[in-house]
Order: sequence, then structure tokens, then C-alpha cells
Amino acid sequence: METLEHRRFSEFCDACRRYQYIGLCFGSPGVGKTLSARSYSRWGKAEQSDPWGSGPTENPLLDTVLYTPSVINAPHRIEAEISRSRGVLRDLAKQPLRHEREQKLASIRRRDEEHRAHYLKNERRGTPFPILRPTYGEVAQDYTTRELRIRDPTTLVLVDEADRLRMASLEQVRAIFDAGAIGVILIGMPGLEKRLARSPQFYSRIGFVHEFRPLAAQEVRELLDRRWAPPGVHLPDQPMDTETVAAIIRITGGNFRLLNRLLTQMERILEINSLPAVTKAVVEAARESLVIGQA
Repeated sequence: METLEHRRFSEFCDACRRYQYIGLCFGSPGVGKTLSARSYSRWGKAEQSDPWGSGPTENPLLDTVLYTPSVINAPHRIEAEISRSRGVLRDLAKQPLRHEREQKLASIRRRDEEHRAHYLKNERRGTPFPILRPTYGEVAQDYTTRELRIRDPTTLVLVDEADRLRMASLEQVRAIFDAGAIGVILIGMPGLEKRLARSPQFYSRIGFVHEFRPLAAQEVRELLDRRWAPPGVHLPDQPMDTETVAAIIRITGGNFRLLNRLLTQMERILEINSLPAVTKAVVEAARESLVIGQA
């Protein structure tokens, strides 16, 4: 289900891609930044696919890298890992051509085998063996050349958990941005923009800033009305009453991660106590099982 904040985030990413700017996205923990980044980039498809396989590619083409630096990061490691991720997208873009190559080479192999069998059966010994064109090697070389011409499809790099990057690592990200006609988005906590403001060379390249806000109360109501639940969580189908919904909104404050955790605990409370419906008491009991920091 697509929320307003996700749509705003998608528009922000589209703008950074189109104008090839560095963008800055910040928001409180749990509001859905990483989830939106994974959904927008479709990075899960890149992780699950075989980059060396062949066959139809994703439509539209995967062209966005989602990169999360490790806690301990160095500039050379960031460069290598982002380059490796971009290589995955490049290999996925080559899959249709590889599929075509396999079919073409298989056809030529069958042609050559039939031709050889015909020659051995019908021609006299000493007769020169005719070579058919194009040869297997010529076709293979042609496809290799065409494969090398396929450009890197990456047009946007999303850097999640950008708060982890030290200044030298941020400069490496800037170098990657300067080297190619792509957009870059740094995703992190509030305060990241103030930290970057101390680096004029970096901050001058930031074209767009986006604050990722918590869900509005109306959006939480719509999610609950449509029986939304985290993956693997199953709640009763009957609608929740107004008092129960209000309690969920009050406890979560629009924090998407907290909403996930609360609904998961609610399922656990219902199962343990064999309760048929979600009530305010169930919500309050689930809240007692959670560690909730200050808003």
C-alpha cells in the first residue's frame, strides 16, 4: 500500500534522477525511509536475481542502486561496493542479449552438426570440408562486442544510513557523483543536513532536500480500515472500533516501524488469550510489551 510520504519520496527521487543532483532525505527513525527506498529502487529484485543468467530483463529496467555502508567504512571500500552494485545492474541489463546469444549459437551448432553429418555421408574422401558462414566463433565474438557496448543503466544511487559516513567517505560519494551523469540521494537522521552544511563543496551540490514525515492520523486510519498488517501478521477481519483505532494512533504517533511492532504484538496477545477481536484493551496490552522511547 502506497502512503502519501512514499509518493512524496518517489517524486523527490525522480527529481534528483532527472536533474542529476545530490539529494538529502532525513527523518526520524522508523518513519519508513528504508522501506520506501527499497520499494522505489526495487533493490530486492536485484538481490534475488542471477546477474549472470539470461532471459527477459525487468520492465522497466532496474536503474537504481540502494547502498547501505557498513558501520566501519573507508573511501576505497565505498567505491568498490557501489561499483559492484552498479555492475549487478549492468549484468542484469545484458540478460536479454545473452538469451539471444544462446539461442543463436545453439542454432549455429545444430547447423554445423547437420552440415558435418551430410558431408561425411555424401562427399568423397579428400574433398575439402566447406566452412559455413558465419562461423560459431564469429557470432560469439559479435555478441561479445555488442555486450561490451551496453552502458551502465544506473541513473540514481540511494545511500541509506548516510549518518555512518565520515567526511572522507562523503567525499568519495561526491567523487562518484562528479564522475558520472547520475543522481545521488543521502538518507539519514535529522541533523545530517547541518553536518553537511559544514562542507561547502558537498553542500553546494545538494539540489533537493526532503523531510520524511510520520504517517498522518488519517493515513493510519486508512491502513487499518483496509486491514493492512505487516508480512506474516494476521489479525481478525472485523473492523476495529473508533476507540481502538484512536489508541493505535496515539501510541504509534504515525511511526511506521512502531505500527509494525504494535500490530505484531497485538496478534500475539490475541493468540495467547484466544480472543476473537481487537479491542482497546488488546492494544494497551500489546503496548506494554514494547519498549517505546520518547517521541
